[in-house]
Amino acid sequence: MDTPQDHLSTTFAALADPTRRAILARLAQGEASVKDLAAPFEMSQPAISKHLRVLERAGLIEQGRQAQWRPRRLQAGPLREVADWVGQYRRHWEESFERLDAYLREVNERQEQGNGDRDDRDPNRPR
Repeated sequence: MDTPQDHLSTTFAALADPTRRAILARLAQGEASVKDLAAPFEMSQPAISKHLRVLERAGLIEQGRQAQWRPRRLQAGPLREVADWVGQYRRHWEESFERLDAYLREVNERQEQGNGDRDDRDPNRPR
Protein backbone atom coordinates (compact mmCIF):
# COMPACT_ATOMS: atom_id res chain seq x y z
CA MET A 1 0.00 0.00 0.00
CA ASP A 2 1.31 3.46 -0.90
CA THR A 3 1.99 5.93 1.85
CA PRO A 4 0.58 9.41 1.24
CA GLN A 5 4.06 10.64 0.27
CA ASP A 6 4.56 7.72 -2.15
CA HIS A 7 1.16 8.43 -3.66
CA LEU A 8 2.17 12.07 -4.15
CA SER A 9 5.36 10.94 -5.87
CA THR A 10 3.37 8.74 -8.23
CA THR A 11 0.98 11.59 -8.97
CA PHE A 12 3.77 14.12 -9.56
CA ALA A 13 5.57 11.64 -11.84
CA ALA A 14 2.39 11.21 -13.88
CA LEU A 15 1.89 14.99 -14.07
CA ALA A 16 5.51 15.59 -15.13
CA ASP A 17 4.77 14.75 -18.77
CA PRO A 18 3.08 17.42 -20.95
CA THR A 19 1.20 14.79 -22.99
CA ARG A 20 -0.35 13.36 -19.84
CA ARG A 21 -1.27 16.85 -18.61
CA ALA A 22 -2.94 17.53 -21.98
CA ILE A 23 -4.87 14.26 -21.67
CA LEU A 24 -6.06 15.28 -18.20
CA ALA A 25 -7.10 18.70 -19.52
CA ARG A 26 -9.15 16.98 -22.23
CA LEU A 27 -10.74 14.61 -19.71
CA ALA A 28 -11.65 17.57 -17.49
CA GLN A 29 -14.16 18.40 -20.25
CA GLY A 30 -15.73 14.93 -20.07
CA GLU A 31 -15.22 11.27 -20.93
CA ALA A 32 -13.31 10.33 -24.06
CA SER A 33 -12.21 7.24 -25.95
CA VAL A 34 -8.57 6.35 -26.51
CA LYS A 35 -9.02 7.32 -30.16
CA ASP A 36 -10.35 10.75 -29.16
CA LEU A 37 -7.54 11.24 -26.66
CA ALA A 38 -4.91 10.25 -29.24
CA ALA A 39 -6.26 12.56 -31.99
CA PRO A 40 -4.35 15.76 -31.09
CA PHE A 41 -1.00 13.99 -30.76
CA GLU A 42 1.42 12.80 -33.39
CA MET A 43 2.08 9.47 -31.72
CA SER A 44 0.87 5.93 -32.05
CA GLN A 45 -2.12 4.57 -30.20
CA PRO A 46 0.16 2.20 -28.20
CA ALA A 47 2.17 5.22 -27.06
CA ILE A 48 -1.02 6.97 -25.93
CA SER A 49 -2.06 3.75 -24.17
CA LYS A 50 1.20 3.81 -22.21
CA HIS A 51 0.45 7.36 -21.07
CA LEU A 52 -3.05 6.27 -20.06
CA ARG A 53 -1.65 3.39 -18.00
CA VAL A 54 0.63 5.81 -16.11
CA LEU A 55 -2.36 8.05 -15.40
CA GLU A 56 -4.45 5.05 -14.30
CA ARG A 57 -1.69 3.80 -11.94
CA ALA A 58 -1.58 7.28 -10.40
CA GLY A 59 -5.36 7.13 -9.90
CA LEU A 60 -5.86 10.21 -12.09
CA ILE A 61 -8.13 8.49 -14.60
CA GLU A 62 -10.32 5.43 -14.74
CA GLN A 63 -11.73 3.34 -17.54
CA GLY A 64 -15.47 3.04 -17.79
CA ARG A 65 -17.55 0.58 -19.73
CA GLN A 66 -20.58 1.42 -21.83
CA ALA A 67 -21.39 -1.51 -24.12
CA GLN A 68 -18.42 -1.76 -26.49
CA TRP A 69 -17.18 1.73 -25.64
CA ARG A 70 -14.54 2.02 -22.90
CA PRO A 71 -14.28 5.72 -22.17
CA ARG A 72 -11.68 7.20 -19.85
CA ARG A 73 -12.72 9.72 -17.21
CA LEU A 74 -10.88 12.02 -14.89
CA GLN A 75 -10.52 11.15 -11.22
CA ALA A 76 -9.74 14.38 -9.36
CA GLY A 77 -8.90 12.88 -5.95
CA PRO A 78 -5.12 12.76 -6.49
CA LEU A 79 -5.18 16.32 -7.84
CA ARG A 80 -6.90 17.42 -4.64
CA GLU A 81 -4.12 15.71 -2.65
CA VAL A 82 -1.52 17.63 -4.68
CA ALA A 83 -3.39 20.90 -4.09
CA ASP A 84 -3.59 20.17 -0.35
CA TRP A 85 0.13 19.42 -0.21
CA VAL A 86 1.04 22.60 -2.11
CA GLY A 87 -1.41 24.54 0.07
CA GLN A 88 0.78 23.81 3.10
CA TYR A 89 3.27 26.29 1.66
CA ARG A 90 0.71 29.03 1.01
CA ARG A 91 1.38 30.62 4.41
CA HIS A 92 5.08 30.89 3.58
CA TRP A 93 4.32 32.51 0.20
CA GLU A 94 1.83 34.93 1.71
CA GLU A 95 4.29 35.97 4.43
CA SER A 96 7.01 36.45 1.81
CA PHE A 97 4.70 38.61 -0.31
CA GLU A 98 3.67 40.62 2.74
CA ARG A 99 7.35 41.31 3.55
CA LEU A 100 7.98 42.32 -0.06
CA ASP A 101 4.94 44.58 -0.03
CA ALA A 102 6.11 46.28 3.19
CA TYR A 103 9.58 46.77 1.72
CA LEU A 104 8.19 48.29 -1.50
CA ARG A 105 5.97 50.66 0.51
CA GLU A 106 9.02 51.75 2.49
CA VAL A 107 11.04 52.35 -0.69
CA ASN A 108 8.17 54.34 -2.23
CA GLU A 109 7.80 56.46 0.91
CA ARG A 110 11.54 57.22 0.88
CA GLN A 111 11.34 58.22 -2.77
CA GLU A 112 8.32 60.45 -2.15
CA GLN A 113 10.07 62.14 0.76
CA GLY A 114 13.13 62.68 -1.40
CA ASN A 115 11.18 64.41 -4.20
CA GLY A 116 11.46 67.76 -2.43
CA ASP A 117 15.27 67.58 -2.52
CA ARG A 118 16.80 68.65 -5.78
CA ASP A 119 19.70 66.47 -6.69
CA ASP A 120 21.44 67.80 -9.77
CA ARG A 121 23.50 64.64 -9.93
CA ASP A 122 20.47 62.56 -11.10
CA PRO A 123 19.94 63.32 -14.81
CA ASN A 124 16.64 61.38 -14.84
CA ARG A 125 15.02 63.46 -12.09
CA PRO A 126 12.53 65.98 -13.52
CA ARG A 127 13.40 69.60 -12.90
